[in-house]
Amino acid sequence: MSDDSRHEATDPFERAKALFFAGIGHFEAGRFDAAEQAFAESLALVPGRASTLANLGAARTRLGRWRDALDALDQAVALEPGDVDAESHRGIALAALGRHADALASHARVLAIDPARIANRLRRAQALVALGRHAAALDDLDEVLRRQPQHADAHFQRGGLLQFLERHDEALAAYEQALACDPTLGAAWSQRGSILRDMQRLDEAAVSFEQAIANGADPALNRYFLASVTGRGAPATAPPAYVEPFFDEYADAFESHLLDGLHYEAHTTLVRGLHGLEARRYRAALDLGCGTGLCGPPVAPIADAVDGVDLSRNMLEKARRRGVYRHLVHAEIAEHLQRTDLRYDLVLAADVFIYIGDLEAVFGGMRRVLDRGGIACFSVEVADDDRTFQLLPSLRYAHAERYLRELAARHAFAARQFLRRPLREDQRRPVPGLFVYLEAT
Repeated sequence: MSDDSRHEATDPFERAKALFFAGIGHFEAGRFDAAEQAFAESLALVPGRASTLANLGAARTRLGRWRDALDALDQAVALEPGDVDAESHRGIALAALGRHADALASHARVLAIDPARIANRLRRAQALVALGRHAAALDDLDEVLRRQPQHADAHFQRGGLLQFLERHDEALAAYEQALACDPTLGAAWSQRGSILRDMQRLDEAAVSFEQAIANGADPALNRYFLASVTGRGAPATAPPAYVEPFFDEYADAFESHLLDGLHYEAHTTLVRGLHGLEARRYRAALDLGCGTGLCGPPVAPIADAVDGVDLSRNMLEKARRRGVYRHLVHAEIAEHLQRTDLRYDLVLAADVFIYIGDLEAVFGGMRRVLDRGGIACFSVEVADDDRTFQLLPSLRYAHAERYLRELAARHAFAARQFLRRPLREDQRRPVPGLFVYLEAT
């Protein structure tokens, strides 16, 4: 073979290699679109390379292209079953696609592979130092340092899957394993605290949330969690970083869990209570925190138009499919009440104020959008009258009847009706609720 032909034979490989390293550079710089393109082009030149497939899958995982990522990662793992990064990213993609049992198995394989891989790397680095091959030893040590945090993260990911599957004792153990590997993993402290809170181990949960804050986890979110278990320092409202992602993820299962699992009745109870006032038909109703639109069907027969506002886009999409809402707006409710130009003679909020402690701005906003004689009605969980509001370990706010009456008087509302009725069940016990009906004066 001539030199020219040999050069032509090796040229595709060299080009693929250059594209591979370009992809690594893009990936490390956070340019995941460019990384994906470089890895795909490299793979087209030299197909079937496990490392290229693994990195292509990792880039697609970062882009949220879960199915495409899984296709590449399945091939990578089949070619190299011991590739920790490929198996770990595969677990993340499987979880995002709702294949939680498969994801759990994938993370279990990561945990079985990684310690042996790290130990081998360390032993090899020591041997290379003894042979004077320091640069090669440094490469192995860099690999150990790169893989060790992933080891902690695999425990963390596994804990999340176990928590989703409601295997809480195992999830708690997984988070504690993650923290044993990396005590600075703030997210693991936060999740550990959440499980301990659900177990009513409130003092231990408080320590976990404090550690989460100290180790860089979202401070607003974890102060909210901390306040729920200590009863001190409750924020005025639940952080949007908690409410919006929670309900976006919860949207598909929301109604079945609420109606079948918790026997939720607040929406129908709230609308039925309107019939205890004088019989009337409403020109326009505003459903605050409308969620998937459960209030829409019961209120539609007594209102010419129904609008809704909610912080979760996924929940709003569910509400839109009901076909009963005139307008649906993605917004925080107090801000929407202050901005909208529309006016109403009925405002409803069923099981919404459990995510808002200080209702001053909401009352002001409701009065702003209501015509004189219009009705504002809502439900709350009940706090003792020596409190205004309190944040419960359930992460829900409760409000005192005295506080609500004071707000009503301050914002030109007349109290029409206060009803004590259950809202839903919690661990098969009715949750006491207060249904409030006010008239704008």
